[in-house]
Order: sequence, then structure tokens, then C-alpha cells
Amino acid sequence: MKMLTDSDLIRQYFEGDEAALRELLGRYASQVYHFAARYVGPGGNAEDIAQDALVSVWKNLKKFEHDKKFSTWLFTITKNASLNWIKKKKPVLFSEFENTDGENSFIDYIADAAPRPDEKYAMRERSAEIASAMKKLNPSYQSVISLHADQGFTFREIAESMQESLHTIKSRYRRGLIALKKLLEH
Repeated sequence: MKMLTDSDLIRQYFEGDEAALRELLGRYASQVYHFAARYVGPGGNAEDIAQDALVSVWKNLKKFEHDKKFSTWLFTITKNASLNWIKKKKPVLFSEFENTDGENSFIDYIADAAPRPDEKYAMRERSAEIASAMKKLNPSYQSVISLHADQGFTFREIAESMQESLHTIKSRYRRGLIALKKLLEH
């Protein structure tokens, strides 16, 4: 059986087939979560952002321009939802943990940032090393590298979804790879 395109599923949804929308969103749910996690880290926040993005797609599907690629539009919505969450996030200050005497007992409980021996061993394995290095990159580099390498997007599709110029996206990709290489060499 031939797999329906995104456009086919959108058309079927507008013709009254609710299952078509479930299939369309189901195709991208995992990718949307992982994309949001690149901005805010894995876990509940990324899940919330992914859910918000998918609900936003459902609410605004009539505004989708059918001559564009659906996935590009979807990831643009996800990027915007992630950035909005980051803007709203309020940092917790260490001073908020001070007791009435001005002592900050929280500092005594901060974990040592040095990797444990088992973590050092895992970092020697190439895939763990790359994942660790990717987390240290600027989020704009992470997004471009992830969309291109992991999701298979072209630079043009990435440029459209991020509403940036093609030259900017190619430059970020190149700079991101250089930064990643430097991180992996150390």
C-alpha cells in the first residue's frame, strides 16, 4: 500500500477524515519532541512544547500554505514554541536558597561537575562523545546540525523553517561543525 503524502493527509482531513490528521501528526510527534529537546533539554518541558506545537498546528492548519512543505511549517511552529518557553523561563537565583542567617546551604549539595569514571569510559565511545559535544554547542548550531544530519532536511528547508537566509544557515552549519570538531578533539 502506498504511503500517503503530507498533502494527501491534509486534504483528507479537510474532507472530514479525522484519522488523517492523527496519522499526519503521528508521523512527526517524535521528531517534534526531539527538536524541542534541542532547545530546552529532554523531559517534561520538551514534551509540553511538542504538545503545544502539535495543538497549534491543528488549530492553524487552515492557514498552512499548501505550496510549502508541511514539515518545514511544523518545525517553524516548534522552534517558535521553544523560543517562547525559553523567554518565559525565570531563572532561580542562588540567593533564594539563603536562610534567615544569610547562609546558603544549597551550595553544599551541588554535585561535582567532574565526570565519574564510568562516565569517562562512556565518553570514549564515539556516539556518546558526539552527543555530549553536541550539547555544548550553541543552540542555533545544534538545531541546524540536527535538522540536516538527523532529520534529513535540506539547507533551504532549514532556512525556511527558521526564517533565516540560506547563507546564514549554511554558515551556522559550517561553524557548528568546526566547533563540534574542536570539542571532539579535546
